[in-house]
Amino acid sequence: MKNCNKLLALALAALSLAACADKAHIRGTLAGAPDKKIVVKQLEINTYKDLDTIKTASDGSFRYDVPVAAGQPEFIYLFYGDTRIAALLLEKGETAVVEADTLGRYTVTGSEGSAELAKVDKAYADFLLALADNSEAPSEMTKLYVQHYRDCVRYVLEHPYSLTTVPVFFERLGQSYVFAQNSDALLVRRGADSLATVYPESRYVKALEKEATRREQLLALNSQLQNAPETSFPDIVMNDINGERKALSEVQAKVILVHFWDATDAAQKMLSIDTLLPLYKEFHPRGLEIYSICVTPDKPEWASSVLAQKLPWINVNDGLGAASPAVITYGVTQLPDSFLIINGELNTQPIAGGIEGLKKALTKTLGNGKGKK
Repeated sequence: MKNCNKLLALALAALSLAACADKAHIRGTLAGAPDKKIVVKQLEINTYKDLDTIKTASDGSFRYDVPVAAGQPEFIYLFYGDTRIAALLLEKGETAVVEADTLGRYTVTGSEGSAELAKVDKAYADFLLALADNSEAPSEMTKLYVQHYRDCVRYVLEHPYSLTTVPVFFERLGQSYVFAQNSDALLVRRGADSLATVYPESRYVKALEKEATRREQLLALNSQLQNAPETSFPDIVMNDINGERKALSEVQAKVILVHFWDATDAAQKMLSIDTLLPLYKEFHPRGLEIYSICVTPDKPEWASSVLAQKLPWINVNDGLGAASPAVITYGVTQLPDSFLIINGELNTQPIAGGIEGLKKALTKTLGNGKGKK
């Protein structure tokens, strides 16, 4: 019986250790804030997810345990009201000790990743503050940006296997990224590949890999545009429903209607049948071609719609949806949207008068079908 009790005790101890093993621990003090609420948030790449709300003790101390799987460190942020009082990068089994105040100043020990993240966090905050202080001096703001950009490049190159590079790659400057140059795709890819060798299961690394792919596509498109033969419009190269490569620059037609649409929208499908199809039948013999780009990510649904409606023009889809380089290049912000290429020249002006205005423009270029133009 004694041996059984010992075995039971050992089993319970093992279970207890296993339960604690998949956690990281936060212990800290928020100076001058007794019995106050602290919100614990988890980073979701570009947003935060609320995890919990904890309360400080009468001396301002607090504690919290975070689930952390092996090989998948978590970015955890602590907020007091609207003020972020700590940024933490927690490994499984770590205990991070935070000393913070209500103004957002803090130090952290016991977690190497968190201590390193604190440096990154402070550098970014100092940069944004310096920009705000020099908002009336554009030249000084440019200098600050160039210096911070160089510092960021140096940091990601010197810390290729640290997850602290992830928030650096995603640092924002207004609506853009600090890493906003086309060539930064190479840096992001290098960072993602290096981190994947250490943290292959990390969702943060997977998000960085996805961002690297997006940037590489934009870089490739930019290179294609720079090296394109003499065309006055950005080229688009996608596969049609038969998997055949269809390049916009290879379309032989006096007028090309470049049409962006969504196959999941019933109204846009009706537009193809009620408006575009009669237009195509009338003007295709005179030199009109339609190059139709569907932004529906579900390619089978798109192909089914095209086949069901028997759309006779060029129909393409790259499956990238709103992230498609074609959507970005042509500045499409709403659907449907269309552009005219007339005799090789992209018409950047909106087509006035809706369908009737389009018919007038086509008639002016292609004639009325009675031998007159």
